[in-house]
Amino acid sequence: MATEKVVETVLVGNYVEMETEGKPKDIKASVSKLFWHGGSAYDAWFSCASNQVAQVLLTLPYSFSQLGMLSGILFQLFYGLLGSWTAYLISILYLEYRTRKEREKADFRNHVIQWFEVLDGLLGKHWRNVGLAFNCTFLLFGSVIQLIACASNIYYINDNLDKRTWTYIFGACCATTVFIPSFHNYRIWSFLGLIMTTYTAWYLTIASLLHGQVEGVKHSGPAKLVLYFTGATNILYTFGGHAVTVEIMHAMWKPQKFKAIYLLATVYVLTLTLPSAAAVYWAFGDQLLNHSNAFALFPRSHMRDMAVVLMLIHQACTLFITFGFACTPLYFVWEKAIGMHECKSLCKRAAARLPVVIPIWFLAIIFPFFGPINSTVGSLLVSFTVYIIPALAHIFTFKSAAARENAVEQPSKYFGGWAGTYTINVFVVVWVLVVGFGFGGWASVTNFVHQIDTFGLFTKCYQCPPQQQLLPPPPPHLLNTTAHAPSLSSIHHLHH
Repeated sequence: MATEKVVETVLVGNYVEMETEGKPKDIKASVSKLFWHGGSAYDAWFSCASNQVAQVLLTLPYSFSQLGMLSGILFQLFYGLLGSWTAYLISILYLEYRTRKEREKADFRNHVIQWFEVLDGLLGKHWRNVGLAFNCTFLLFGSVIQLIACASNIYYINDNLDKRTWTYIFGACCATTVFIPSFHNYRIWSFLGLIMTTYTAWYLTIASLLHGQVEGVKHSGPAKLVLYFTGATNILYTFGGHAVTVEIMHAMWKPQKFKAIYLLATVYVLTLTLPSAAAVYWAFGDQLLNHSNAFALFPRSHMRDMAVVLMLIHQACTLFITFGFACTPLYFVWEKAIGMHECKSLCKRAAARLPVVIPIWFLAIIFPFFGPINSTVGSLLVSFTVYIIPALAHIFTFKSAAARENAVEQPSKYFGGWAGTYTINVFVVVWVLVVGFGFGGWASVTNFVHQIDTFGLFTKCYQCPPQQQLLPPPPPHLLNTTAHAPSLSSIHHLHH
């Protein structure tokens, strides 16, 4: 008799009793596993990589024009490393919380663990409330940014409609994410999204090099302190996309494998962001200061339109990936608040989720400032949500000798043990608090207010080139090639 694979009860977030990694029993199950039913380390890597870069790829050349070439490269490397560290801390805290709860016979088969619940279980309700407030606000504006980016990109292919109208259209499309049950069901979308993002990044790189430098190009960055810290906080935002780390881990068959996944995803993302941002800035220089979307500067061509089309297809995936990744935790919070989280009817849960999309849609119409809004969200929300709070939470969770001794995961000797880990955590808190939140908050809010003063709220088409007003065609009788001399009577009539 063939031995059956042991079924491991794990938290997968798709509201079924148990999951297995065994072979599917029929064709339908095979197709579902291939396109829909993911939970491996590879799925987590695709989710992290596609969610991390997304639309920020198009604003990084804008950040380089604010920072200068050297600072832009150094900040990408530095914040990529910093983001990987705090993602590692979040994974450690998740495993600690889950292990403690499972020792108490807690059952998570129909429940998705979220970051605020980890803080609640490890540190109490006050930490939970702070974490919930920052996390939900960040995810809300993260969804807003994705919606703004979709409208901004499609405008450069079809400018017959203004960006606000495209925001209406994409907002309606975004509502379809209510039908995605959990992070467990993003396998095909994450894969397609990353493939198309990779194409777009290398298109920006190669097209910039082939285009060459524009006539009289200038690279004056960093020119102003405000612009310098605004650019830095946009990069802080780029590598701070791990507010959904807990939910992604929750969807894995073996969450303990996640610890190095975010670092590997960051390394891959850097191979996309560094060449593309540097090449575009080299080619266009200070022109990027007035064009936060890199596509705006490239001349119309089949290759550019293909890149935009693929980015738009990626955005169709983004509606299920980045927008979905940002919204799905909000859906879970809302479901728990109204008592629908454990409902097994997908249609009822989808209907209950719809109110979450409406404020996102509305905010995207009020603040369509693609680029400046990234920096503002990065300094005021990302700095706390994914850098300061995880580092402080790790310090306070393991502050006692007993907690350190009984920790599920001991710090690696490469980090210097507990002393080295504490030192790194303190550095992260101080740096992000002073540079990211302090200087970055001042600079990004100043720039954001300047955008409001310049363009106004509810602006119809942010940073759009002026439309040429075409004169109406002349009457047909004036198009004749032979001109007739006017009669005396007509001259007399015109005189009067």
